[in-house]
Amino acid sequence: MQTLLRNGRVIDPGTGTDRVADVLVRDRTVAAVGTGLAAPEGTTVLDVAGLVVGPGFVDLHSHVHSIAGQRLQAMDGVTTALDLEAGLLPVARAYADAAAAGRPLNYGFSASWGAARAQAHLGVEPDARLETQLALLGDPGWQRTSSAAELRAWLGLLERELADGALGIGILLGYAPRTDPAEFLAVARLAAAAGVPTYTHVRELVEADPSTPVDGSEEIAIAAAETGAAMHHCHVNSTSRRHVDRVLAMLGRAQAAGSRVTLEAYPYGAGSTGVGAYFLAPERLPAWGITASNLVLVETGERIADETRLREVRERDPGAECIVEFLDERDEADRALLRRSLAYPDAIVASDAMPVLWGDGVVESRQWPLPPGGSTHPRTAGTFARSLRTMVRESATWSWAEAFRRCAYLPARVLDTSAPAARAKGHLGVGADADIVVLDPARITDTATYLDSTRPSVGVRHLLVGGVPVVRDGALLPDAYPGRPLRAEPS
Repeated sequence: MQTLLRNGRVIDPGTGTDRVADVLVRDRTVAAVGTGLAAPEGTTVLDVAGLVVGPGFVDLHSHVHSIAGQRLQAMDGVTTALDLEAGLLPVARAYADAAAAGRPLNYGFSASWGAARAQAHLGVEPDARLETQLALLGDPGWQRTSSAAELRAWLGLLERELADGALGIGILLGYAPRTDPAEFLAVARLAAAAGVPTYTHVRELVEADPSTPVDGSEEIAIAAAETGAAMHHCHVNSTSRRHVDRVLAMLGRAQAAGSRVTLEAYPYGAGSTGVGAYFLAPERLPAWGITASNLVLVETGERIADETRLREVRERDPGAECIVEFLDERDEADRALLRRSLAYPDAIVASDAMPVLWGDGVVESRQWPLPPGGSTHPRTAGTFARSLRTMVRESATWSWAEAFRRCAYLPARVLDTSAPAARAKGHLGVGADADIVVLDPARITDTATYLDSTRPSVGVRHLLVGGVPVVRDGALLPDAYPGRPLRAEPS
């Protein structure tokens, strides 16, 4: 299979080039980049004049494990969707399940710290399903500090997962924030020894909880300095909230000192998680500067009326997905906080995409357009298009070249040492993977809202995954399942 993208504005963040050129794709790789390239017989030629051509976006933080959700991400320009913050256990089953069902996008998983602890603490047999993990988020037996025997048990589980190709260790520390910091250091040492990164949802900041064992973001810097591990700070915007300037300055000092710390952000003032999460207990909400009415159940659209109703929902269904409004997107000061998170030098764009739900536990559909009644967080459908609209088109904070560096090149580089196959992603050099997005720079935007969350982004004209079209002329191709696994090769 050969495709020639003719006369596009080609941006390669790997070389820093931005020029009008042709891109020839042969089989699954970029065969040539230049002007006036010949079209061999049988080549599909696409005139992309006036459009921007660049490497497909690499999403380090997607909880989408379904065809339905990946199709929304494809329309947002994503070619590789990885669940690295939470991860799944066992990863061998997660990879096998994805391969058996087929995936429009490339996929991969970290080893799940949370699921490993649940097995060691509670005897819960992991089934590689996110829904199972969400249901455990509020269980005190999972949240407590481990005994010495439990610590050895779950560290052993994680070590075996890394041997099975997990792309690092996903650590939901914010859901068990009273655990002994020594446990976090133990995980960091394991990751450093294996040569893989950690991906952490940090525990509470000291401003929100003065009694926290350690400031959540500072803990990342401490562990990176002490162990030498590569440590990725997930969604710094949502965990830092109105304290993000202090957190970014602290992380900057750690980076300047040589620590291997990276970070990500998304352009929304509301997050999403299971309603049973530790930090959503009624007594914890004031620390976030919110009330029960700032929580909305995704599946039903119910806005929680008060603390009594919140306790009822947490007791009945702790894994129920909910929207958490942590900033006011109507307020310019809060919008500026989001922009500063994204503008921070080398901040990576990552979606924290959530499953699409249709009620009664239904999380999958091969129908396109998606059947009515589905709900998710709008970041599932719109994170990358919204970031481009906000940071390039509206504020001119990023150039197009910088946008592709944040959305494709930098996230792929986080994976370079642990997953050598990632070195072929995030750029458009000859020999690179033919994961390519072609977008209309004047039209690219998100359309999903909190009330209508499954509306696809617009402006992605073509999307190739491994050289295979998934989006053609702005329309998703429902028979395309070219996604392949990305696995680590631990040292």
